[in-house]
Amino acid sequence: MNEQRGFEQGTVDQGIIEQGNGKIHWAERNMRLLGRLRGHFEATRPFAGLTIGICLHIEPKTAVLCGVLKAGGAEVVVTGNRGTTQDDVVAALQSAGFLVFGRSDDDSGKHLENIRQVLRRRPHLLLDNGADLVFALLEDARQNRVLGGTEETTTGANRLREELSGKLFFPVIVINDSPLKLIMENEHGVGQTVVEGFMRSTNLLVPAKRFVVFGYGSVGRGIARCLRALGGRVIVVESDPIRALEAALDGMQVRDAEQAFIDGEVFITATGRPFVIAGRQLTHLADGAILINAGHFSWEIDVTELRQQAMSSEILTDLVEVFTLPSGKQITLLAGGEMVNLAGGGGNPVETMDLGLALQAESLRYIAERYKELPHEPQPVPREINIDVARSMVEVLSRG
Repeated sequence: MNEQRGFEQGTVDQGIIEQGNGKIHWAERNMRLLGRLRGHFEATRPFAGLTIGICLHIEPKTAVLCGVLKAGGAEVVVTGNRGTTQDDVVAALQSAGFLVFGRSDDDSGKHLENIRQVLRRRPHLLLDNGADLVFALLEDARQNRVLGGTEETTTGANRLREELSGKLFFPVIVINDSPLKLIMENEHGVGQTVVEGFMRSTNLLVPAKRFVVFGYGSVGRGIARCLRALGGRVIVVESDPIRALEAALDGMQVRDAEQAFIDGEVFITATGRPFVIAGRQLTHLADGAILINAGHFSWEIDVTELRQQAMSSEILTDLVEVFTLPSGKQITLLAGGEMVNLAGGGGNPVETMDLGLALQAESLRYIAERYKELPHEPQPVPREINIDVARSMVEVLSRG
């Protein structure tokens, strides 16, 4: 194995490649929006002569998007996110001729090196997730032929607007600002799969269990509603009074964080902000508490402080680690604090990602055609793209 390029030629069992191809083909069969775009892009070639650098979870739906962009004439270079890369999908993409950097066991240092490897290919367009590509790009002015990019997440949008304000030299379309993504992917898709990830990881019952959901944006709302529908007792912690009111009207119990740490059994972060569950709060948790992250970065839970405070830890399964604190309390962390819906499940449902990745593909096309007209700042998905994708999705869902 080449640690900078996934897998070396000839070192992967053909069965692993076939396994990845099977997963990709299943996703492709159910991603009808991207299927339509593939045909359109093959005819129009909007990315001819362009290199697209991608940082996105390397899983089957992402692989389908890579094929669509390649059909549009792009050279596609891909890396993933730490803790969510699927090795069989990496192998399948490489066997199809894509340049892929990433493996399932990549740590933070290797992830940063993978990001740099993508940027060394001097991409014209960036498809980013958490603003990792953009941050690394701005550290090295030599990589300056980027025309524009897209950002997938709330976390990445926050970083662009708060930490890089005024520093961008190209436009970035924030996919997460699209009302379509907020409704279909974040709320309906992520909500379902986070609960699925909890159930798969622990094999525990949802009904009557006390869940605390931090954040009542579209992701937190979806998680809370799914848990409540399955019989869970849901407490919401939300600093925005308007969202807190919405949670209360949805039938959730709204508590401040201090009280929630006392009342809860299972704690799920969905804010896009760091250290939602910080080290000082760990001592307030009840014995047996379970910590889960649904945000893009594991930093929503202060995993480093948890490890430092613990007297010992025991890895029970690939996804379950139990920490014993000096008080004798035991705290369980799922998926090492990475996104439980991807690390502990199959990721967002295929149909929701079909919509989200169609927004990505169309936004990249829009930038390739109009980058000279766009301001050098984060901006929402153009209204015409939202309308076209919404109409297409309604048609797909109505046909069943």
